[in-house]
Amino acid sequence: MTTITKAPRSFSHIDTWVFDLDNTLYPHHVNLWQQVDQRIGEFVGAFLGVSTAEARRIQKDYYLRYGTTMRGMMTEHGVRADDYLAYVHQIDHSPLQPNPAMGAAIAKLRGRKLILTNGSTDHAGKVLERLGLAAQFEAVFDIIAAELEPKPAPRTYQKFLRDHAVNPATSAMFEDLARNLVVPHLLGMTTVLVVPDGSTEVVREDWELEGRNAAHVDHVTDDLTGFLQGLSAKA
Repeated sequence: MTTITKAPRSFSHIDTWVFDLDNTLYPHHVNLWQQVDQRIGEFVGAFLGVSTAEARRIQKDYYLRYGTTMRGMMTEHGVRADDYLAYVHQIDHSPLQPNPAMGAAIAKLRGRKLILTNGSTDHAGKVLERLGLAAQFEAVFDIIAAELEPKPAPRTYQKFLRDHAVNPATSAMFEDLARNLVVPHLLGMTTVLVVPDGSTEVVREDWELEGRNAAHVDHVTDDLTGFLQGLSAKA
């Protein structure tokens, strides 16, 4: 399934392709992020000395309000980013399988390819290695490069664009959260929302699945590999 909103921006002028990492470059139903999600809850509970249920409530509240639970924990409780990231990314990456078809499709896209993630470079490296996509990307802009300010903060995108000399008017952004496409669209980027394919239950908050029909979403797809193959064929 691929749907297009009214008067979407095209890809004919794109020379830079920017991808989110988790739940974007691999299917939502892999539920790899569910492992991270559980580790975050454990960290919050242990750090604050609260019950599992209360930790879960705080975790999701901070995630919604601050962009990441980490940012909320840093702001509200003085948590050290290094401690948090080291703990929550200790997960099993083996559910991820190589995706040579996606790798070939990305390779055929003309221009630069970059990762913009709220995760860490270490986590991104492991994910890309498992997917067989590491060689396709020029660089990873992670939460440390963002000075611990996560998407959807405007200054995070601006720093990314500045650090990597990216022209938003000739760039495309692929994301699994519609709210993380608001700023890119305002900056002039062509935006693509990657959604679950509906074949398997996914673990997501309701708000995480919203925004398919938002004005700042140019394209929606539940099959990123097929979508990229289509772009490659047109190119």
